[in-house]
Amino acid sequence: QLQASGGGLVQSGGSLNLSCVAPGSTDVGNVMGWYRQAPGNQRELVATMSSGGSTKYADFVKGRFTISRDNMKNTVYLQMSNLKPEDTAVYYCNLWQGPGMDYWGKGTQVTVSS
Repeated sequence: QLQASGGGLVQSGGSLNLSCVAPGSTDVGNVMGWYRQAPGNQRELVATMSSGGSTKYADFVKGRFTISRDNMKNTVYLQMSNLKPEDTAVYYCNLWQGPGMDYWGKGTQVTVSS
């Protein structure tokens, strides 16, 4: 069970840092990342990072969010800055290890007030 933490309430322009731990060992070649879902919307990709260091960001977070990971700790991080009210959502951690091996955490709420 992936365990995400770090969500909360912040004012517009503020920052939050999320982290997510994948219990146990993870195989080489996986991708860890963050997705989010706002009420009434579909879940959408925020950022992902492969075990090799390749990153992918949604256009709406480029320049504001930074994803990183510690492979030794099986942990992925998301540094969020210059947050906007439209960033309000439940943020989910994801671990993808291949077809049929796609794991999700319970999510952590991020609320940005205007």
